[in-house]
Amino acid sequence: MNQNTFGCRLVRAAHKKGANIILILELFEGYYFCQAQNEDFFHRAKPCKEHPTILRMQKLAKELGVVIPVSFFEDANNAHYNSVVVIDADGTDLGLYRKSHIPDGPGYQEKFYFNPGDTGFKTFQTTFAKIGVGICWDQWFPEAARAMVLLGAEIVFYPTAIGYEPQDDGLDTRNHWKRVMQGHAGANLVPLVASNRISKEIIDTEHGKSEITFYGNSFIAAILVAEFDLDKIKSKRHSWGIFHNRRPDL
Repeated sequence: MNQNTFGCRLVRAAHKKGANIILILELFEGYYFCQAQNEDFFHRAKPCKEHPTILRMQKLAKELGVVIPVSFFEDANNAHYNSVVVIDADGTDLGLYRKSHIPDGPGYQEKFYFNPGDTGFKTFQTTFAKIGVGICWDQWFPEAARAMVLLGAEIVFYPTAIGYEPQDDGLDTRNHWKRVMQGHAGANLVPLVASNRISKEIIDTEHGKSEITFYGNSFIAAILVAEFDLDKIKSKRHSWGIFHNRRPDL
C-alpha cells in the first residue's frame, strides 16, 4: 500500500470516529527522504497547482465534509519548500503555508532540500475553526505558536517527522518535544495537535544505509479525536489576561 492510499485510509477512519479536522503527518507521501543529501529526491517535488496529492485530498475532504491540512514537497520554479495546503470541508483550497524554520543535522538534512519559507505564519478560517498550521521544526520556536494565535488561531496544528537521533542512541527527545508543545498550548490557551511519523525508516546514502526510528507519541499518534468548546476556551483565554498584558514594546 502506498503512502497516499494509507493516508486516505486513515482520514476515512478518523472521519468515522467523528473527526472534523484531520491532521496527517509531515511529508506523508513517502519515506522521510531528508535523512541524507541526494539530488535524485528533488524529483519528488511538484508545484502546488494541480498537485495530484492535493487534488486527491480535496476530493476526499469534500466527500467526507472534513478539513485536511496537506503536507507536501513543493517545487516553485527554482525554489523548493516544505509546505502545507489547508483543504476546507467543501474541498476548497484555503491557502499555503511554507515551513519557516529549516533544520540541518544528522538525519534531518532539510536545508539541502528546502528554502526557508516566505509566507510568514498564517491562519485559515475553516468550516469548523480558525486554525494555524506550523510544520515540525517550527514547534521548537515559541514565536510561531504565539504569532498564529495573535492572528486568531483557535487551534494550532503541527504535522511532524521526529525520532531518535541517529548520531546519539542515548538521546531521547520524546518528552522534551511534548513538553514544548504543551507549553505553547498553556502559554496561549489554545488546543494544540501534533501528528508524528512512526516506525523505522531506512534509506540508502552515499555513506551506506541511514535509519531513523520515528517514535510516534503524537498528540494524534494514529487516530485520536478530541472535541473543544471554542467559545469557552476563548473566554478563558481572555480572562487570563495573557494577551492584553503583553509587552511587545519590550
